[in-house]
Amino acid sequence: MHSLLSRRSFVGSALTVPALASSALLRAAEPDLSELRDLTTGAKPIDAAERLARIGRAQALMRRHDIAAVVIEPGASLTYFTGVQWGRSERVTAAVLPREGEALVVTPFFEEPSVRETLDVAAEVRVWQEDESPLALIAGWLKERGLAKGRLGIEETARFFVADGLGSRLPGMRPVSADPVVRGLRMIKSPAEIALMQLATDVTLAAYRWTWARVEAGMTGRDVSALMSAATRKLGGEPEFSMALVGEASAYPHGSRQVHRIAPGEVLLMDCGCAVHGYESDVSRTFSYRSVRPEVRRVWETVAKGQQVALEAARIGVAAGTIDDAVRAFYEAQGYGPRYRLPGLSHRTGHGIGMDGHEPVNLVHGETTPLASGMCFSNEPGLYLPGKFGVRLEDCFYMTPTGPRWFSKPPASIDSPL
Repeated sequence: MHSLLSRRSFVGSALTVPALASSALLRAAEPDLSELRDLTTGAKPIDAAERLARIGRAQALMRRHDIAAVVIEPGASLTYFTGVQWGRSERVTAAVLPREGEALVVTPFFEEPSVRETLDVAAEVRVWQEDESPLALIAGWLKERGLAKGRLGIEETARFFVADGLGSRLPGMRPVSADPVVRGLRMIKSPAEIALMQLATDVTLAAYRWTWARVEAGMTGRDVSALMSAATRKLGGEPEFSMALVGEASAYPHGSRQVHRIAPGEVLLMDCGCAVHGYESDVSRTFSYRSVRPEVRRVWETVAKGQQVALEAARIGVAAGTIDDAVRAFYEAQGYGPRYRLPGLSHRTGHGIGMDGHEPVNLVHGETTPLASGMCFSNEPGLYLPGKFGVRLEDCFYMTPTGPRWFSKPPASIDSPL
């Protein structure tokens, strides 16, 4: 049974909250951000020339893989190629990249002015009215272009009704995965993309430094998260996630519903990231408030070593899954696991990152994709002890011709966590 608290019962319950916790909550809700400055004022967004070059490379891949056209719904991939920033609804807005020539953008008639605001490349725009079918519009355009036979690439996040509707209207075409084109390009970041990811990481680290200095006894994870998000915005980043897990909640990678409060010797695990011009950061830090228990220190140092094991295994041409294997072999030698069992590392060692916080490919057992220059990954081999605490250190890196390079440098020790 749910009920609203009366003013009297609310006041009464508030009186039971320790004064220390109340003051901490107030500072989390209304932090003084005056000392922070925007770090992103000089950031250079991806320009039209780079997007057009991406389309050109996509078309070369389409010819190589015998794909006549690729259909892309709103999301990171649509922005990647066209600049269009749009949300999904039952009213289809989409782009079609043909094997040759100019792209097509399809959108509702009344949305065209808004869609054009972010369209960053030359493209034919066709609109549909409320009593018309956008899928029939796409099918008709493909027929006009002589592309109504062969293989039709479907971007991996496109909805079933879009692929199915096009298939029924284009009997001469066979829907296939567009991964060889879209993934093939998005996995390899350009210098401009890496620069934006570096800036997003710089913002996140600056927000961490500001936040950790203001953590107080009595705060909850939600209080700490509010501080982190506020600092991130002031520093110029767009917060994507700001997770703060206190005490036992840190033993579960994405937390629990239980409310825990900061206290001396308590673990605080934070996992935070932001976007700058559409490119993301992902950094995790594990702190211990005021004092460090020996067991926490021991686990923290093991995780720090696990990060280095992962980085040392990351070499051009090796299968992505071997990085995860190397970390698990090290942890098992320390008595954790085996494999994904707890206490130990219950998730993959890392994931791809770019315009999305999680992108292909993953650093996980069995992944055979070879590492290549320009690929970007998280490195986060946490250790979790159910009922006690968990430690996760996460720093992202990108591959260069000579090996991996950090976006953020891992912390030196739990005593100097930033």
